Amino acid sequence: MPSEAPFKKLKLIYEDIDRLVVEGDELIEETIDAKTQKAIIAQVNEEYDLSFKDTEAKRATWLSRLQLFNNQRRDTSAVGDPLMFTIFMTVIAALYDDKLMVSFQGREEGDQDVEENLNALAEYDYDLMGMDEINYDWIWDTAFFGRGLLLMNDFDRSKGYMAPVPEVIDPTTWIRDSRASSVNGKGAMRFGGYETGATYHELKKLTGYFNLASLKKGDEINSILKKTREERSSAQGRQDSTRTEESLGKYNNYEFNILNWFTTIKGERYSVGLGNSRSTLVRLVPLKFGKLWPIIDRTLYPMAHDWDGVSIPDVTEDKQRARAVFLNLGMAAAKADVLVRFLFDRTRIKNKNDLNLKQNKYIPVDGPVNDAIAPVQKSGSYQYANAIMDALDQAAQRATATPEIQMGVPADQQRTLGELNLVSSKTDTRYSMSAKIFGWSEKALWRQWYRGYKTYFKDGIDEKIIRIQGVLGPEWRPLAKENIISNVDPDVKVESRVVSEAKRMRELQSFDSWAAMAMQEPTSNRRYIIKKGAKLRGLKKEEIDMALPPTIDELQAEDENKLLNAGKLPPVKVEDDHLVHIYVHSKADQNAQTMAHIWGHKRAMITKRDTPELYPPPAAPGIEMPGAPKIPQTPSAMATQ
Repeated sequence: MPSEAPFKKLKLIYEDIDRLVVEGDELIEETIDAKTQKAIIAQVNEEYDLSFKDTEAKRATWLSRLQLFNNQRRDTSAVGDPLMFTIFMTVIAALYDDKLMVSFQGREEGDQDVEENLNALAEYDYDLMGMDEINYDWIWDTAFFGRGLLLMNDFDRSKGYMAPVPEVIDPTTWIRDSRASSVNGKGAMRFGGYETGATYHELKKLTGYFNLASLKKGDEINSILKKTREERSSAQGRQDSTRTEESLGKYNNYEFNILNWFTTIKGERYSVGLGNSRSTLVRLVPLKFGKLWPIIDRTLYPMAHDWDGVSIPDVTEDKQRARAVFLNLGMAAAKADVLVRFLFDRTRIKNKNDLNLKQNKYIPVDGPVNDAIAPVQKSGSYQYANAIMDALDQAAQRATATPEIQMGVPADQQRTLGELNLVSSKTDTRYSMSAKIFGWSEKALWRQWYRGYKTYFKDGIDEKIIRIQGVLGPEWRPLAKENIISNVDPDVKVESRVVSEAKRMRELQSFDSWAAMAMQEPTSNRRYIIKKGAKLRGLKKEEIDMALPPTIDELQAEDENKLLNAGKLPPVKVEDDHLVHIYVHSKADQNAQTMAHIWGHKRAMITKRDTPELYPPPAAPGIEMPGAPKIPQTPSAMATQ
């Protein structure tokens, strides 16, 4: 246990200005001097100013589109067009429904157990981390802003959780290196960050915060977070409450604006926190993921060498605005048709009150009645509005591969079944491309998740118990670091559920026709063929084992694998099913003992082939083989005869 002495030696000039850094089991006192703090603040502000100017226009466009997406403060006498909302929600519904399937694959022999544990742990953590909601927000940001950002830097070690903590970053508060075309990889950003709000006590609970007593109440200068909240409130028709925040107590629930910034200081990457309009250093934490920023970026329609790419509002905003104009013009024209205006001859109709509508009313006219009154002729140009609106709608559908049939709306024109299937298949092609692009970020996410356990999960100390749904009910499996971390980091495979299901069905069709022929061969491994067919049909390993329990040879070979992994050499027995043993031993560590043991099984098979007289066939029940040893019968066995 670490000593408490360093706590007693602290000399706090300002509250929380000193930091305690843990190295191993030793607490080390570390103080950031005023000169260093000033230099860090100056560097971050230089980078911030450069990034702010470059992204200011883009953020203003995004905020205006949020109002267009759901404008609750529009003129009540006007009508808005939902084109952007309709196409946007159709696209993200398809992407959200098509859940990406992740699996870990070991790189070395003997990693099968670690691979299985990682897959079970990832499935368990998916629910624990709330990835259903995280994924929705992440997909929403990606589709609306062109690029979505997910932060995974913290690891919650609390009891009952013990997992990485994902957080979706609001793109409207994010500013970044103007030179960057991605977060990591080619064109990686040099620096970037975002604003967030937190109370004094929330900051106290987070890792690496200090100097919190220096935070002051008051309006932030050019606060991106404040501007974003004002625009969101305006779009939703809410009253802006940012001014009333000043009435809250500083040490109660008053929210401070904090700039979370990622940058490199003297060759090392840090997470930096600044408060008081970026004038006070409140956080400085070294990043533990090597050359990678702890942020995963996701794109929908990426452009090579460009950060923003193309978003759905990019190709629908102008069309929605135009449709709204024509829609309101059409309404005005329809009202004009109902409220008809007339021209009348004042020399023949003397009293205007005679023109007021009334049933069975007689209007006196001097002279012939013809041409005494006539309706005003109106322009018929508004009739072209429908054609223009349809053209705008079709353009938006083509740009996003979102036809009406994808929205659940029947097509206006009668289509043959072949045409509908062709449209559906081409739509799936475009959506599957988006799913594959999403796979880039999904793979990066689970690699970061693995690094979190590799970095923060302590060997010999930490243990996590996960629930696995087995055939006979839930099972509880305790995992230590050695159970989930291998010598070489495993590969991460990500595949679209829709694509995976289609691929599985194609493999199943091909396998069934081949299996029918293979089962007719007397020497074929029928158990393997049946198990393979069950796996292609989606059955879990536990379900297959319940239907086809492991044979004695399989169980024996698995026990021998434990000895082989420990460097021990079990004997090769005459009665072994050598083919089964060789298959099971291929899953053991491929060390010298394993190779020698497998060679022993192969040698036994050769000996059995060359000297069959030494290996009499097994006796059928109730038949004595010549020369076979007598087996004494027990009283219970004799009683059954």
